[in-house]
Amino acid sequence: MKSNSGATTLKKFSLFALKRKNLCIPYGVFLVLFIIIPILLIVFYAFTDTNGYFSFESLVNFFTTWTKINVLFVSIFIALLTTLICLLIGYPLAYFLADKKINKNAVLVTLFIAPMWINFVLRTGATRDLLTWLGINGGNHPYLATLIGMVYNYLPFVILPLYTTMLKLDKSQIEAAADLGANPFQVFTKSIFPQTIPGIISAVLMTFMPTMSSYVISDLLSEGKITLFGNYIYLDFSQAMWNDGSFMALIMLVIVGISMFLTRGVEKEQGRGSGLW
Repeated sequence: MKSNSGATTLKKFSLFALKRKNLCIPYGVFLVLFIIIPILLIVFYAFTDTNGYFSFESLVNFFTTWTKINVLFVSIFIALLTTLICLLIGYPLAYFLADKKINKNAVLVTLFIAPMWINFVLRTGATRDLLTWLGINGGNHPYLATLIGMVYNYLPFVILPLYTTMLKLDKSQIEAAADLGANPFQVFTKSIFPQTIPGIISAVLMTFMPTMSSYVISDLLSEGKITLFGNYIYLDFSQAMWNDGSFMALIMLVIVGISMFLTRGVEKEQGRGSGLW
């Protein structure tokens, strides 16, 4: 009887495990159809010519065309500046919102995140109308108008991960630092800031790369005077230049991969001993 009972239990456990494995099938199908196959297509077009034969023509075209190199540098500069401004604005705001003495029911957080619920193009169009009314338009100040639009659109992506991280701050450690004689600056640099590094990394990744690949904001707010990397990829694809556009998209993927590789070790280290000093 005991043997039969044990076999039945083992059979039920095996069926349960099998059913749990089946739950991975939809994710696997999604992964293959919408991630692996598109990436393989990008790699294929990036290293073939218009006839489908293996070629480095797109690579040579990119690194020998100063316009494309300039677009890459301009995109990196605007992305870095946007990320820096968003961090300078978003960090103190997130710290303020994470203080439960001030923000008890997270209503203020919702107000900051609410613009993300509105259509991206509508937000950008409204920003353009407001800047035009203020006298800051793409015709006179293309870089300033684009930068304001970038900061406005991506600021919530900085606030949210920082806010989530700051909710988990070790308050006892901060209080101990103050009790041991640390001044406010030392408390921030030695205790608060190290604990928020994972949130900073997430905020940078969620802002820097989307800013580089964005083309709607720069196109609308600069009135076509600023071309970012995303704009150039879109132009290549819209003109059926699949090979050149795919190689530029591949460069974006490489930058994303390098960014994630460089930050992964920092996140793991912070996860093991966040805030230890």
